[in-house]
Amino acid sequence: MSLSDRNSGKAWTPKDVAQLKNLAAQNTPTRVIGLKIGRTESAIYTQASQKGVSLAPTNQRPYNRGKK
Repeated sequence: MSLSDRNSGKAWTPKDVAQLKNLAAQNTPTRVIGLKIGRTESAIYTQASQKGVSLAPTNQRPYNRGKK
């Protein structure tokens, strides 16, 4: 990816926000989201916080089996 493809300093478009929400819902790691959108990890965290998007990983244990 060339430097001209980066979105640093540019405003977030509704398409960028929709992509952030979609990737976060799919439990995509923050670094990968940043690479796909062309933003830094800190920009992803900031925008997710402002838009109310949770970046916390979902429970990966099947059928809610936890340690007893």
